Amino acid sequence: MELRDLYEEVILDHNRNPRNYPYRPPGANHHAHGFNPLCGDEFQVHVKVDDAGIIEDVGFEGAGCAISTASASMMTEAVKGKTVKEAERLFHAVQDVLTDESAEPSDETLGKLKVLTGVKEFPMRVKCATLAWHTLNAALHDQEGTVTTE
Repeated sequence: MELRDLYEEVILDHNRNPRNYPYRPPGANHHAHGFNPLCGDEFQVHVKVDDAGIIEDVGFEGAGCAISTASASMMTEAVKGKTVKEAERLFHAVQDVLTDESAEPSDETLGKLKVLTGVKEFPMRVKCATLAWHTLNAALHDQEGTVTTE
C-alpha cells in the first residue's frame, strides 16, 4: 500500500471514529484552547498528568476538518502513557516533518504518526494537522489564551 493510500485511509478512519473525543478526562489538570482562524478548526485539549510527569489520560473537544480531527485523534493515542518530555519530543518531530522540507520522518520517532507526512502534499492543510499538537503543547505548559496556527 502506498503512503498516500494509507494516509487517506487513516485520516478517514480517525475522522469518522475519533479516539478520545469528545472527552474530558476526569481529573484533567492541564487544558488549552486552539483555534485556526483560516478554516475555523477549534479544539480544547484536556490532559491528566500525574506527579511523575506521565500523561495518564488525554482527550479533546471541539470541531474541525477531517485532517485536524484525525490529527487530534492520533495525537491522543500517541501521547497517552508517555512522559511530558516524550510528548514534547513528538510535538517537535511532527511539527518538523510537516513544516521543514528537509526533515525526514523517522519510524522510530513517529511510529504510526508517520502517516501524517501525507499532509505535506496539501500545504494549506499543514496548519490543520498541527493545530491539536500546538494546543497540546500549550496545555502541557499551562499557557493562557487561545493557541493559533497563525
